[in-house]
Amino acid sequence: MSIEIPANMDEVAMKIAQAQVHGQKLTTEEVIRDAVKDTMQALMDEALAGHYDDVSWDGSDLVVTDFTGKTVGRVSPNAKDFTQEFRDSADKLSFRLAKAAKKIVGGR
Repeated sequence: MSIEIPANMDEVAMKIAQAQVHGQKLTTEEVIRDAVKDTMQALMDEALAGHYDDVSWDGSDLVVTDFTGKTVGRVSPNAKDFTQEFRDSADKLSFRLAKAAKKIVGGR
């Protein structure tokens, strides 16, 4: 991934610092939630060789919908929430999201 999508807590801190330089105020929670959703979206786009499905939040779950708006997948956090899971091990979470994306795409 890139600094646009933080892949660990160091990159989260860098993104927050960059935002502050530009007068924006971001919280760690906001940056991590965006990073988790954006990572799942990037993985889905990669698996489908293009942007065909949308990833969004439904409470603490990530929901994947196809171009018709039909839910085609759902990923729930293993920890209290995805933010905690990211803090505990961003690499493990990324690997788990990659497996989930593959399963969602392969299940059609």
